[in-house]
Amino acid sequence: MGLNDTPRANRIHIGLFGCRNAGKSSLINALTGQNLAIVSDTPGTTADPVFKSMELHPVGPVVFIDTAGFDDEGELGQLRVKKTAEIIDRTDLAIVVIDGTAPDPQPESDLNPSSGISADLNQQWVRQLQDRKIPVITVINKWDRLTEPQRDAVMQACNASAGCSASNISSANAASARASRPIPVSAVTGEGIEALRQAIADAVPEDAMRERILGDLAGSGDLALLVMPQDIQAPKGRLILPQVQTIRELLDRRCTVVSTTADGFSRALDALSRDPDLIITDSQCFGMVYEKKPAGTKLTSFSILLAAAKGDIHVFTEGAAAIEAAAGSAFRNKAAASSAAADSATVDSAAADSAADPAEPELFRVLIAEACTHVPLNEDIGTVKIPRLLNKIFGDRVRITNVRGNDFPSVSELKEYDLIIHCGACMFNRQHVMSRIASAREAGVPITNYGIFLAWANGILDKVVLP
Repeated sequence: MGLNDTPRANRIHIGLFGCRNAGKSSLINALTGQNLAIVSDTPGTTADPVFKSMELHPVGPVVFIDTAGFDDEGELGQLRVKKTAEIIDRTDLAIVVIDGTAPDPQPESDLNPSSGISADLNQQWVRQLQDRKIPVITVINKWDRLTEPQRDAVMQACNASAGCSASNISSANAASARASRPIPVSAVTGEGIEALRQAIADAVPEDAMRERILGDLAGSGDLALLVMPQDIQAPKGRLILPQVQTIRELLDRRCTVVSTTADGFSRALDALSRDPDLIITDSQCFGMVYEKKPAGTKLTSFSILLAAAKGDIHVFTEGAAAIEAAAGSAFRNKAAASSAAADSATVDSAAADSAADPAEPELFRVLIAEACTHVPLNEDIGTVKIPRLLNKIFGDRVRITNVRGNDFPSVSELKEYDLIIHCGACMFNRQHVMSRIASAREAGVPITNYGIFLAWANGILDKVVLP
């Protein structure tokens, strides 16, 4: 897979934030050397967030996210600001763009007194990004329009602002100071653009650069058997992204890769001259594969690999432990209800009339989150198979809600749930998944992953290997 073919989910997500007409779109064009973004003097030209995938030297494959101005006004403007705020969830690195021609030269003055936009708004967004542990680079744009005295005054004003000072703007991974000082640039003349590119390279979080998903599960010379069902859910004529990524990484590690469908698993084992060192299966086949696999062969799934690469495998396994506790409680409640019903049958009718009915067991509310936006098909894992398993475990006390794509409840809304089960999130970058994990933890709701849940439901979670 070449750099030009890198999926968006595997690219560094760089979000550009700032007031209207600060020059965010022009800055993207200057950074990429192409007219990718629409540029206009009309405030509010960028409405919905716009994603632009590029190869940025020396960083590599990135996606720039051009956002609406966070000072947008009116009812529609506030909806745009909300969309801009949602981009924070998937931002690996933020660039806050300030219009150098707008600030008043006095440090104590508002950054844009003519429009009523104070320095507090820029500070507020910078701090919001910092609170999420997102590296922030502050850029002063339109530097070419300023005289030397004006430049000095603007830089002094920006450095005096808590939102722009080097002591307050620091990257989450303590990168070079170039990424913590305001960088003067001109999107028109190109001044400062190379310095900004280098600051971006310095500030990119290490976690965002994760490309390996296998951990230490496979090495040179290993034989890996991949079980990949080609059923109605499989896309016609191609493999899904986790399968492609896994095959490529195994080949890069000089492994021998053998692939089979679920119904051909036994034949594939028989055809091999030796037992495979590792089997990676679709999580839906866990039960069958575990029963038939050689005793000494390690077993995992594509979803579990993604759980470690995209999220926090330890948090997801803790979520499975929460299911275990809740399931035990469900069975105990059923037994207690049956016992109470038997006891009530032995009393006389008068006593039975006055006796209180056994307490109804508490509902167990589950949110199933799917990153993909495909239309659910027959036997869909998120809308059919996992709910079927949950109903077997919890009976009629389970209540299930499904969400797709970028739809995800707020922290306050998440508190209504007892468990979150998330897909492998091959279409999300890691920051997006980690933002959802953070929201779940803030809400106090256990979260797990499709693969971890299915391994637990098959009783083999302690038998599979984790990256």
